Amino acid sequence: MLKIWTDGSCLGNPGPGGWAFIATNGQETAERSGGEPDTTNNRMELTAVIRALNAARHHTEVEIHTDSQYVKNGMQVWLARWKNNNWKGASNKPVKNKELWQQLDTISQDKKIHWVWVKGHAGNAMNERVDELARTAAEKLK
Repeated sequence: MLKIWTDGSCLGNPGPGGWAFIATNGQETAERSGGEPDTTNNRMELTAVIRALNAARHHTEVEIHTDSQYVKNGMQVWLARWKNNNWKGASNKPVKNKELWQQLDTISQDKKIHWVWVKGHAGNAMNERVDELARTAAEKLK
């Protein structure tokens, strides 16, 4: 199974942001990152997962490690409700980042995804590395 760590970073929120992922199959490891000049942390967290899953298009089963409860809960708890409620949240207001959630939903359809939440900034080596990659990508846009 392909294991993926993702993270997003934003300087100012909104402000310059970065996304990153690390993917490994146990033998090979790939790191990717990028950024946007004016964004939010949540958008970068979502973008990191979208980019990772697009890169893993040939894998049918993946394990996503994220320190974002927003992404994990969105996919595991809220997404079905949002779709059934015409993309409105619990307060009956439009879901923020709808287009990113829709992209993530679409690319997740043909995959079995195991969601793993990791505590951020708690010494997990892969999470610390992906955080560094995302932060560096954001800082390049300052």
